[in-house]
Amino acid sequence: MTIKSIQKVIKVGDSLAVTIPARDARHYGIKPGEELEITAKRPVSADDHQVEVVGLTQKLIARHKKALKNLSQR
Repeated sequence: MTIKSIQKVIKVGDSLAVTIPARDARHYGIKPGEELEITAKRPVSADDHQVEVVGLTQKLIARHKKALKNLSQR
């Protein structure tokens, strides 16, 4: 069984918790008290993509510096 969704972390007392959407719990027959194996990963943000694009652009410019300089002088 795999449930893939983005959920907010909430505070419950002194702990943190992540909820399972009710429709998914019903669909998979998940009951309170059951043990589940959870894999957590932060979603990729727009900032992550921006950093990646800037890095790739810098590599491209460095690799083709001579050709780009030639083009800019035309």
